[in-house]
Amino acid sequence: MNTKKVVITGAPGTGKTSIINDLENKGFQCFHEIIRDMTSEAKINGESSEFISNPLVFVDDAMQFNKDLLSGRAKHHEESQHLNVALSFFDRGVPDVLAYMDFFEQAYGEDFIAVCKNHRYDVIFIVPPWKEIYISDNERLETFEEAEKLHNALMKTYTTFGYEPILVPKKPVEQRTTFILDLLNNN
Repeated sequence: MNTKKVVITGAPGTGKTSIINDLENKGFQCFHEIIRDMTSEAKINGESSEFISNPLVFVDDAMQFNKDLLSGRAKHHEESQHLNVALSFFDRGVPDVLAYMDFFEQAYGEDFIAVCKNHRYDVIFIVPPWKEIYISDNERLETFEEAEKLHNALMKTYTTFGYEPILVPKKPVEQRTTFILDLLNNN
């Protein structure tokens, strides 16, 4: 079966994980975000004690952190190719890594670009920043203003890779999930 690969992405605190959890509760195959665990581990092992929005300040090798993140997301993509389901949902996609690297002004080589080109998705939904629901926590380090800039970086990166991201409306989780499923059922 050719599984349709669907990314739910957006800046931190936009509600994308809540959408993923709702889809999973409805019985859909979902691949969860891996950055929160990586950021928690980096903070535990890192040396910075002050509030900083970039988790890379907590790691010894920022490039390796990004490579591990890219590899983890690529692995999710590859795992989805062996499933016997119509839809697989991803809490962030491979290009998110490059969007964040662009945002934090980190250089990357053709190897990063190649991973994005070789791990294509069928549909990209981007959940826009929504100040009324935004909350920072121990792993979500960005301010709301940074979240808005990250949203723009995500839009630019996905567009650069030839995607036409679909904005998810600012509504309760159930209505967002219905919006996504209705759009997918009509395509």
